[in-house]
Amino acid sequence: MSRPTRSIPRPSPPWPTSPTDLAARPRAVRDRDYLLDRHGVVFKVIGDVHPDSHYLGYVKYHPDPKGDRRLFGARYRQNSIVSKSFGILADRPECYLYSPVLGCTITGVPRQDITRHYSARQALRLLHQDRGLAGQHTVSKDLLALIDHITDAGHADLFGVTGSFLVGCFNTRSDIDLVCYGTAGYDAARRLFKTKRLIRPYAGDDLMRLYLRRAKYMEGSGFDALIRQEQRKFQGLTATAEAHINCEPLRDDDDPAFVRMTAKEIGDVTLLAKVTDHAQGLATPALYGVEVTTILSATVDEPDRFARRITHLRSYLGAYTGTFRAGDTVHVAGKLVHLYHGDHSCFGVELTPWNTGTSYLANLTG
Repeated sequence: MSRPTRSIPRPSPPWPTSPTDLAARPRAVRDRDYLLDRHGVVFKVIGDVHPDSHYLGYVKYHPDPKGDRRLFGARYRQNSIVSKSFGILADRPECYLYSPVLGCTITGVPRQDITRHYSARQALRLLHQDRGLAGQHTVSKDLLALIDHITDAGHADLFGVTGSFLVGCFNTRSDIDLVCYGTAGYDAARRLFKTKRLIRPYAGDDLMRLYLRRAKYMEGSGFDALIRQEQRKFQGLTATAEAHINCEPLRDDDDPAFVRMTAKEIGDVTLLAKVTDHAQGLATPALYGVEVTTILSATVDEPDRFARRITHLRSYLGAYTGTFRAGDTVHVAGKLVHLYHGDHSCFGVELTPWNTGTSYLANLTG
């Protein structure tokens, strides 16, 4: 792998500067890790199934003289919208690729361009070993208290630190973004978020704060329904700084659920559905079993013929991980896809807007 040229910003201590040997450890890169390329762009990894040429992901931080973050001695801008990566990377068509797993064109970082792998798991260990890496903000002290609790419980391998603390561009307004891995990580996170001396659940007047935080991404969702599905996630406020903290459950390192799955896009669809199975929806990527009750609109002909054959909702982003339970009725607007999994196939609705500005939504109906 090539190193950055002198004109490209380099990671500066205390974060390591040497490249990670990705070829020797193909599963070392996990969902929600970050990758720095030779152009100084930081990508957020999406999923655990990648082609030989790229790691799928979207731009999380990119050089911008008007940005409000500092990385490698330069100004950077944060991006939180997957589809915006196409515009950011308009001069780099080598970052566009078709993924049969996702059934669409997505962005990704060419493997030969990677100069640094930011492991969420490793970041948690580094922050525990060298507390100065977290800075001196009040939110930093809350993060260190959480890491101490996780480590003392023997759960360091079950958690990771992502977001701004992963790459060292945090500030006084930063959230704390954690991930947990597998069933054991999910159970550990459930216990962690019940530790009231570290995390205060959203309640009372703080519920409006949570609603406003999420409503801008969940257009049309009522207060009560949105709060009900958001309270099913691992999120709350830190004890001292009252910063938002969340933990996204990811799949086990060797989870085979999506390894043989591919997809083909068909069109857009809006429908009402009853959730029949949420067992595979508790971790990202989330896959829910559903039974369609009504198709409200679609861009395909004779949409009612698809109704009984649409059996799944899928999302690669954390917005819908753990939000639904069997028996819920949801209003869904997403991409109709044909899913192949081994010798089986079905129709489903994809809730991840990979390459469109359209909002894909799934909301509880009351």
